[in-house]
Amino acid sequence: MTMAISEMMGMDVFTDSGKFLGTAQEFIIDIEEGKVVRILLEPLPASKEKVLETMKEKSVLYNSVKSVGDVIVVSKGKD
Repeated sequence: MTMAISEMMGMDVFTDSGKFLGTAQEFIIDIEEGKVVRILLEPLPASKEKVLETMKEKSVLYNSVKSVGDVIVVSKGKD
């Protein structure tokens, strides 16, 4: 199954145990590989200093996505 990123924008993101993590705000794409790498749960800040913090604290790796339907379910989340 394929789905456009634009369809996933704004979807709620939950862990497989049911914990709400946030809403898909942006996606990081590896252009060379042509793959989505991360789902950001808030927009990237303009400040370069805060980008790493946002990537660490407010995103999930795309390879942890288990399913996409009405919501995005990931196998691991922030507890």
